[in-house]
Amino acid sequence: MGILKDYLANYDAPQKAIQAGIYPYFREIQSDQDTEVLINGKKVLMFGSNSYLGLTNHPKVKEAAKAAIDKYGTGCAGSRFLNGTLDIHIKLEEKLAQLVGKEGALCYSTGFQVNLGVVSLLAGRHDYLLLDELDHASIIEGSRLSFSKVLKFTHNDMDALECKLKVCDRERIKLIVVDGIFSMEGDIIRLPEVVKLAEKYDASIMVDDAHSLGVIGKNGSGTASHFGLTDKVDLIMGTFSKSFASLGGFIAADKEVINFIKHNSRSLIFSASMTPASTAAVLASIEIMENEPERIKHLWDITAYALKGFKAAGFDTGKSETPIIPLFIRDDIKALQLTQMLLADGVFVNPVVSPAVPKEDCLIRYSLMATHSKEQVEISIEKISKAAKALGILS
Repeated sequence: MGILKDYLANYDAPQKAIQAGIYPYFREIQSDQDTEVLINGKKVLMFGSNSYLGLTNHPKVKEAAKAAIDKYGTGCAGSRFLNGTLDIHIKLEEKLAQLVGKEGALCYSTGFQVNLGVVSLLAGRHDYLLLDELDHASIIEGSRLSFSKVLKFTHNDMDALECKLKVCDRERIKLIVVDGIFSMEGDIIRLPEVVKLAEKYDASIMVDDAHSLGVIGKNGSGTASHFGLTDKVDLIMGTFSKSFASLGGFIAADKEVINFIKHNSRSLIFSASMTPASTAAVLASIEIMENEPERIKHLWDITAYALKGFKAAGFDTGKSETPIIPLFIRDDIKALQLTQMLLADGVFVNPVVSPAVPKEDCLIRYSLMATHSKEQVEISIEKISKAAKALGILS
């Protein structure tokens, strides 16, 4: 590989972190994704998962996946565009459209591919994409593939969004793309105000509901439903790797929009379709979510309990109002040290450090599942507080 290999060999940040004993990534889990997992043969409380409804090991979900393999095999051996469309793909798309209140939906193999294939497609060379600065990386990557003008506005700042809209040509497409629940900060987009601005400046809205489905809205149907604004949001995106215990993603919109995306989105047309097992697992997860509303209720009860506990302990949880709770550390090294100390003490959390966020905003991402108990939350708060005090993060 010559020059390339020599250049890449200079990248040694992971090796330095390993030598310092603070490398927190690619930790091997030896069990299912539950409130407790096995790491190095030891039970560890899991507070770093996106399985908000706790369905990854639900018997009905596993049974549905197994039955799909028995009927359809392990894969589709092609893209949706050609030989890779199954009847259960169509069934899932119909179910998703119904769930989020849109005319149609279209499934992709991953959530990342949805944003890559949709955000890059809908606005042209003389059009505009308006992005919250804390939008997910997949939205950012999609915007980089677009020929449109990309305008970022300060996180959840409606004055900043309006300033960007003012400079846009009113006759051109203006697509505002925002997360519903922001994946690190845990706050919710101020959608009613976004809608007002979109109407004022004749813009369209796309909401990424990756972390909202199964969490907010009627029966867990997402951000637009949460605010009663489904008819005001043009496109709703979601993923299956979180509340729906599987892998994949979808976009939902009016039938004309879905028709265009279906025949022009490169990450759909040139990727193999969702596996039968993944598809069936999503269908089963949605059914459980709709039939067991107590799951979402408990998720919110445990969220309020945890937020209260962390604030009482002295942690800065920012503007979080969801099961994603940031514990701001504001020091990269201490965040990594804290993560390793907690793992050794039986608590799994995720560090978010620069360059993913500015150094002054580095944090521990603590996330909840509907299957967590109050006792587990209490234990985790006690251990996190103890370690934070030992590092001088808390007084």
